Amino acid sequence: WVGCAKAMASALRLTRLQVHVEDDGQPPLSRNGWYLIVSNHQSWADILVLVFAFHSVAPPFVFFTKRELIWVPLIGVALWLLEFPYVRRYSRAQLDANPALREHDREAVRRACAGIRERPTAVLNFLEGTRFTAAKRAAQGSPYETLLKPKTGGLGMALEALVDRVTAVVDVTIDYGDAPPSFWDYLCGRCRQVAMRVRVLPLPATASDLRPWVGTLWEEKARYLTRRRAVTSQRQG
Repeated sequence: WVGCAKAMASALRLTRLQVHVEDDGQPPLSRNGWYLIVSNHQSWADILVLVFAFHSVAPPFVFFTKRELIWVPLIGVALWLLEFPYVRRYSRAQLDANPALREHDREAVRRACAGIRERPTAVLNFLEGTRFTAAKRAAQGSPYETLLKPKTGGLGMALEALVDRVTAVVDVTIDYGDAPPSFWDYLCGRCRQVAMRVRVLPLPATASDLRPWVGTLWEEKARYLTRRRAVTSQRQG
């Protein structure tokens, strides 16, 4: 399916995808491996951009989906049949009032990862939890100009369930420039160019290292996006 969709997108010239893979001294990706892929999230087009970029390079994708999507016609059933892990969203107040709620998502991840363990898979996690907008950034008080605050809960649960399978974390930074396209704009060919940086990184040494590790990763990702957009602005000027 991904191969056919990628060929159609190429034939229609929907966009130009530039992928820059940085050499961090890790083994190259393999379709026979297990990976955790983390990425920033700006548009529903991110999913197509990612699966197109990694097609034939990495194993098939599985990603965490909001439980509300199960009610979306066709898409919800497809994600359920493909055993994508559904997770609920609880507020900090709800979790503080009822810590047992944390186990709901943990159990959903365990069930999904039981199948993932049987075949090479790339588990995708948008650590921001939702698409970036300036309004969400302001409401959240994010310290990053181009990113929302990262959440490590889903990543930690996946790592816990697949620690003996996953060989690396793949850090992806997607940049559409100053105006990320809507999914419809992308399909209509109104997104002329997408830049993507890919880094293959070793896993955090321990579970307690995960939060500071992600914090450092996000700080570097924010600096990278700021540098790219500054250079783009200079060229346009």
